[in-house]
Amino acid sequence: MKTPLILTNSLLGTWLLLACQSPQKVENYANFTSMPDNDQFSKYWYQGEAEVNSYQLTINRYGEDRWGDAVLVFVTEDFSASKQVKLDNPAEAEGDKIPVLKLNELWKFKTGIYDYSMMQSVFTPVSLKQHPKTLKVSTSSQDWCGHTFTQINLQDNKDYQYRQFSYFESEGDIDKKLKDVLLEDELLTRLRIDPDGVPTGEVDLLPGNFFLRLSHEHAEPHMARIQKKSTENANELVIEYMHLDRTVIIAYETNFPYKILSWEESNSKGRRVRATLKNSIKSPYWQRNSNRYSGLRDTLQLNF
Repeated sequence: MKTPLILTNSLLGTWLLLACQSPQKVENYANFTSMPDNDQFSKYWYQGEAEVNSYQLTINRYGEDRWGDAVLVFVTEDFSASKQVKLDNPAEAEGDKIPVLKLNELWKFKTGIYDYSMMQSVFTPVSLKQHPKTLKVSTSSQDWCGHTFTQINLQDNKDYQYRQFSYFESEGDIDKKLKDVLLEDELLTRLRIDPDGVPTGEVDLLPGNFFLRLSHEHAEPHMARIQKKSTENANELVIEYMHLDRTVIIAYETNFPYKILSWEESNSKGRRVRATLKNSIKSPYWQRNSNRYSGLRDTLQLNF
């Protein structure tokens, strides 16, 4: 990975201009989006570093609680609007470049003799006024039974193309279109960009890919009710599915940069997933691949 470009004055000016323009009419949740404070945002996110967060993960699998690690890596990148990939030469692609906040999310846990390794990447535009929808989500899951891969791509700035490849007969291969929906998997990046830009009320929501993989539910949108609550030490985003036995609660800092403190998933049988922040660092981790940097894993208290 190349170091993200530091935000220049000219680019800041462009973003400020875009923030002042009247956005085109967009569907549903996009009307709630807003632009982050550029100066504050750039000072934190455009200094050539990623934010790496480690979490204690508890997950109920096969009727028993399992313990593992979760990692959330947030970093800004220049993304190709046409190819929906990270640009190799952003300076040569001005007309195709969209600055995004990328989330790499990893779960690692064991079930008896074998283990699970799950990862997904979410690419959400920083300027949600100009580009109101997440551009892409890709997810992979590996265990000793086999592996699956899912990719969601925005098409025509409205609908999503959903593709899934799985070793389960009933799950793969799938290639279908999802009408204009909000993605559960983009809520974390939207919170980091601007919590006020996350909609509340009833929305058409696609459940998270990790949940779909582990529950073997079909990838279909469900109506959900989103609420924001304040506690003594944090704010909470509460997602309650109306026709699916699933509730998600995300706790995050009350002030910028709105770090994710914890999240949990539950159903009528009780809590299914709980992740609690252990440590957080800022690091150009792609440059920290020498053995002498192995101690950073101890700092993050990683057990894999």
